[in-house]
Amino acid sequence: MLFYPVDPTFILLIPAILLSLYAQFKVQATFERYSRIPSRRGLTGAEVARELLNRAGLYDVHVEMVQGFLSDHYDPRTKVLRLSPAVFQSSSLASLGVAAHEAGHALQHRTGYVPLHIRSSLVPLVSLGSNLAIPLLILGLILGLPSLARLGVYAFLLVVMFTLITLPVEFNASRRAVALLESGGYLIGQEVRGAREVLNAAALTYVAAALTAILNLLRLMLLTGFFGRREE
Repeated sequence: MLFYPVDPTFILLIPAILLSLYAQFKVQATFERYSRIPSRRGLTGAEVARELLNRAGLYDVHVEMVQGFLSDHYDPRTKVLRLSPAVFQSSSLASLGVAAHEAGHALQHRTGYVPLHIRSSLVPLVSLGSNLAIPLLILGLILGLPSLARLGVYAFLLVVMFTLITLPVEFNASRRAVALLESGGYLIGQEVRGAREVLNAAALTYVAAALTAILNLLRLMLLTGFFGRREE
């Protein structure tokens, strides 16, 4: 991010950096732990995802494997649920939790879950804002144009909004996942706890991303004198 090596506002990011590091460690350690424990029913993540989608009448949503570690996601534009190899092919508690979470996003899409709709509608604006924010800030500071620098702050605000609206989307998908796995009998007893721990660890990464975005916004406001006098 802007001015990391030299500006004193970098200290504001330390809590977010520490939380991000912890979240990354937590999700990897928790997934690895529960990826060693197979579910009693022996269904793979791909099979569970397919069954959950079919039970919801989402026969037009396809389940595919995509390369990468925890690269799992649901694409509402193409109606494709993509699972990483460690989830697609495995019958572990971790795999079933992640697969059900992504199926939860597909259910959100079908039911018109408002936060998901808002997040999807923000994607083009966020892409534009993230690309323009820093150039506008730099130009505004170099040219001595506070209004241009503030425009960069407003552009970055879109990124913050996106990270915040992502929180309820992800939390809701995790709650749906646990409920679906338990009510469908895919996980039993303590198995449910294992899947829940994996999803809770994953949710922490979104909290860290939101905190990072908020603190970066505060930094940029301070760097551009956003709270001071607005004179050209």
